[in-house]
Amino acid sequence: MARFQDTGKGSFFGEFAYQPLLQRYKEHLLVAMQRLFDWQAKSEQMLALYAGRGALGRPPYDPVVVFKMLFLSYLYNVSERAIEQMADLNLLMKWFLGLAVHEAPPDHSTLTVFKKRFLKGSNWKVLQAIFDDIIREARAQGLRFGPLQVLDSVHTQADVNNAKDRERHDQGGTPRDPEARVVNKGKRQVVQPDGQATTQEIRYRGYKTHVSVNADTGIVTSVIADQGNSADNEAFAELRAHDRSLDLPTQAYGGDKAYDDTDIHERLAEEGLDTAIILKRQRTTKKDANKERWLKLQADATYQERVRQRFRVEQPFGMAKSAHGFERCRYLGLARYRIQALMTFMVVNAKRMVKLLVGITFRPQAKGRRAEAVTPVLAAIPWA
Repeated sequence: MARFQDTGKGSFFGEFAYQPLLQRYKEHLLVAMQRLFDWQAKSEQMLALYAGRGALGRPPYDPVVVFKMLFLSYLYNVSERAIEQMADLNLLMKWFLGLAVHEAPPDHSTLTVFKKRFLKGSNWKVLQAIFDDIIREARAQGLRFGPLQVLDSVHTQADVNNAKDRERHDQGGTPRDPEARVVNKGKRQVVQPDGQATTQEIRYRGYKTHVSVNADTGIVTSVIADQGNSADNEAFAELRAHDRSLDLPTQAYGGDKAYDDTDIHERLAEEGLDTAIILKRQRTTKKDANKERWLKLQADATYQERVRQRFRVEQPFGMAKSAHGFERCRYLGLARYRIQALMTFMVVNAKRMVKLLVGITFRPQAKGRRAEAVTPVLAAIPWA
């Protein structure tokens, strides 16, 4: 049987002392996340990462405590050293972690060791299972997913200094992150200091995450971390398989022209699913037997409406990059990038679910035309 370090959770300073604070901040995001999701149920899954399932050697922290600290570092977009200090100073964070008022949180080195557990073999699938469980818990509480899934990918720059990497290359050395790939994303027009317009290639070095997003909710349902030069259309089969495992009420898939692939259209047809993928020009201009089929599809009102929902995938991307550091890799290597991708979109999802379920947000909501009209699924906050 697993033995954990005592964090004082059940003591006077771990329960009663927090009550006045919780009454004042009952609509705080951390309070909502703690009340809505069953974090402790995930302890059993993570114990598989420990020798003897936590029964051998020195008693570790409950893996839920350490996992929550890692979750907070992504939520607040800070380093593991910074979250250690923040969790020691912020009482709501301490309560969220399950620590008594006087208890210190796990140090940053504990977080480092904890992350490494996910790098061994297929241990990252434990993180994937937690990601999936949070989606299932939200659905169990009444969050309704719509029939349209939208596919896309997002790039993340490698944590490397390109100039120094070139120096290493010139001196016969290896790159700092050999798994990161240089990718040409296209071209853009730039104006030089002399006023002349010129074309410049858009290039980046790093990784890519393929995702499937539910258009109605904005929830990311599937995440695949891959090298930067991976093709979008090749990720479809795995994305679809994972969506299927969640038993989503999917009727159609949408995406940009990168997903206009004959194999994808055939797979969708075999499963009785509709396509809302934007078609390449040659689909409707070349003279072949299928031309009329694609022209008829483009003229269909349902197809046109679904295509207009493609922007939904950009919302979690924008949130991940602007608020949670997904513009740049936290770590080196594809295996560590997979951890970053799963944790980042887990945080993005959790925030979105709390907003949809009870109307509580991380920051004050936008007003005026930018405001999103959301009627919370739960008529009243259950713990208020």
